[in-house]
Amino acid sequence: MTNLVAAAFTSTDAPARSRRARIALRTTAIVLAAFFGIASGAPKLFAAPAAVEAFDSIGWGAPGMYAIGLLELAGAIGLLVPVLSGLAPIGLSALMVGAFAMQVVAFGGENAATPLILLVPLVVLARAHRGRNRELAALLLRRGA
Repeated sequence: MTNLVAAAFTSTDAPARSRRARIALRTTAIVLAAFFGIASGAPKLFAAPAAVEAFDSIGWGAPGMYAIGLLELAGAIGLLVPVLSGLAPIGLSALMVGAFAMQVVAFGGENAATPLILLVPLVVLARAHRGRNRELAALLLRRGA
């Protein structure tokens, strides 16, 4: 059991990185987690009037708002959990692609740049932590066996 936990929290690609690179990646993950958890997900989960209005205007209503808020919160948490740090930016990137499409289609391009700007550091994190996806798959396969 201890080996499984140790394997989940050690990365195969971490030793090759400089200390500065690791700090930059971790700082980026923390900033993005704060954004997705506090600035983006929380207003949806607490039904802030602006979020309610936006989701009503696209016809998704409260269920869509809460679903997107939960996905953003889950992604924010995933960015901070080492074993999920490869998968979380992929999921959040998919959300940002959808957010960009909705901004263009439903809101006439207003604020369409925001999801694209957020997509850049998410892709960097996904690429940097791609080894974590292999670790997660191995961990899940071991648990299933």
